[in-house]
Amino acid sequence: MSDSLPYVLVLYYSRHGATKALAERLAAGIASQAGIQARLRTVAPVSATCEAVDPEIPAEGAVYASLDDLRHASGLALGSPTRFGNMAAPLKYFIDSTSELWLSGALIDKPATAFTSTSSLHGGQETTLISMLLPLLHHGMVYAGVPYSETALTRTQGGGTPYGVSHVAGTRSDRPLDDEERELAFAQGARLARLTLALENARRQAP
Repeated sequence: MSDSLPYVLVLYYSRHGATKALAERLAAGIASQAGIQARLRTVAPVSATCEAVDPEIPAEGAVYASLDDLRHASGLALGSPTRFGNMAAPLKYFIDSTSELWLSGALIDKPATAFTSTSSLHGGQETTLISMLLPLLHHGMVYAGVPYSETALTRTQGGGTPYGVSHVAGTRSDRPLDDEERELAFAQGARLARLTLALENARRQAP
């Protein structure tokens, strides 16, 4: 990863690996665009009884996100499994810690998108995506979904939605991403990268 290139932060929580798989496809879409890179980060689980103490670096997968990862990002892709039609608690816990970024306006005018995975076809994908959209709007970010020019949106028999890509993982969370879900996640990442570059260039040229 080059320190000289702007990056899109792909920030996610994944319990069984489905949301992680989506995150990796979005990251591949971002990396397909010249002049920008993807930074994959995750968040730690939260304890039901007290503050959990986890190692600073997970045993495997993406490292835990810091506020600086978000502060210095030129764009953001936010991913979570559904929890009763809402984002998962560990991701919300991290988002709730970003007040200092809100106070400084660090994320204003930066593009963002969201993605999710559910165990069933009508498991709350769209409301989960909207639950992630709300704090992004409060931060002044510019939200970008998936346009219907992506024809996989009309072909998909699993995940989709114009609010952001989704995946149906199955009741055992063992269903892999299908072709349409992979296509949509890649396209969503590529679109976010293009928008990020355009807005980043506009910021640099502003007087």
